[in-house]
Amino acid sequence: MENSILNAFPVDPGILILVLLALTIIMIITTLICAAQYRKLYRRYDLFMRGKDAETMEDILMDLVDEVDDLKGQEESNAGIFEESMKHMKTSYQKTGIVKYNAFKGMGGNLSFALAMLDQNNSGFILNCVHSTEGSYIYLRTVDEGKTEVVLGSEEQQALEQALGYIGKPGRSRMRASKETEKNA
Repeated sequence: MENSILNAFPVDPGILILVLLALTIIMIITTLICAAQYRKLYRRYDLFMRGKDAETMEDILMDLVDEVDDLKGQEESNAGIFEESMKHMKTSYQKTGIVKYNAFKGMGGNLSFALAMLDQNNSGFILNCVHSTEGSYIYLRTVDEGKTEVVLGSEEQQALEQALGYIGKPGRSRMRASKETEKNA
């Protein structure tokens, strides 16, 4: 035994055999894991391929490609519609301001009002409806980029400033206060 090949190594042969045994066990475990994964994958593949041949698979793939092409066409069409809607939205009335007031004292309430409606460029109109015992009168003022050509009454000016966002709207300040009290509770 003195001429054995194991004696040529500087490591004890028992340790070498234990290391090789540990590596063999690790390899067996890895092989079992790979076999289990292969079986799982094969079951999926078998389930997918049941009742199908190469021709039907090709037909399925071609149908899917056609559906993707149709969806791309619809997406391009929807993008065009979206852009057109955005252009229209810029010119629609987006900002409003309203002030109710009593035009004539003793009339019994705030029956008159000034309504400002502006688009994205702060252009639009101010509608002033004055209610009296003889009837109602409506006045229209045009607004171009936040300015008017005529001098506005105080209620019309308030409605314009509300629409422009310079002053808060009466209903919104009460809503904010109630939300803050709910948060604090």
